[in-house]
Amino acid sequence: MSHYFTNDETLHHDEKTISETFEGVSFSFATDAGVFSKNRLDEGSRLLLESVVVRKEDRILIDMGCGYGPIGLILAKIHPALHCHLYDVNERAVLLAKKNQVTNDITNAEIIVSDLFQHVSVRADIIVTNPPIRAGKKTVFKLYEDAREHLLPRGVFYVVIRKQQGAPSSLEVLKTLFEDVSVINKHKGYWIIRAENGL
Repeated sequence: MSHYFTNDETLHHDEKTISETFEGVSFSFATDAGVFSKNRLDEGSRLLLESVVVRKEDRILIDMGCGYGPIGLILAKIHPALHCHLYDVNERAVLLAKKNQVTNDITNAEIIVSDLFQHVSVRADIIVTNPPIRAGKKTVFKLYEDAREHLLPRGVFYVVIRKQQGAPSSLEVLKTLFEDVSVINKHKGYWIIRAENGL
């Protein structure tokens, strides 16, 4: 069985184009079989986008587990002063994200294949993730630990996770890693957790 958080070169194709609008800006995204939420921007990702606060001093953003790129690319387009780094282990998703970067005329983004933070060489002001819950808690909690190591001082980590898929346990783990952790948004069972690094 194939999963969006793996790299399966044998998977059939089912390419389509979806349209999304965020803050009055229209986007067009190519999707395919084997990527997360291929038929539309999922509610968790939209809630995450609505919850991220970009401060005037923020310059670097990481979207970990970017899929076909909607979160990182939308934030890049809306905030042109940011340089956005998008990563995913799924090569098909990365190719789609690169295609979507061109389609939406986004120049302030870089998209790379990486198994979690394996190939991440930057530290960021903001890290966002809609994590691969079905990969298991060990993988998700490793993502949290590595995110902290790749944040700059006063950097902020945002994660969206459903209550029934482990939001309370994620909250407790993040409280052991970061100085300031809180649930900043809830909608239809989705929690947005914000965790800030110390100085």
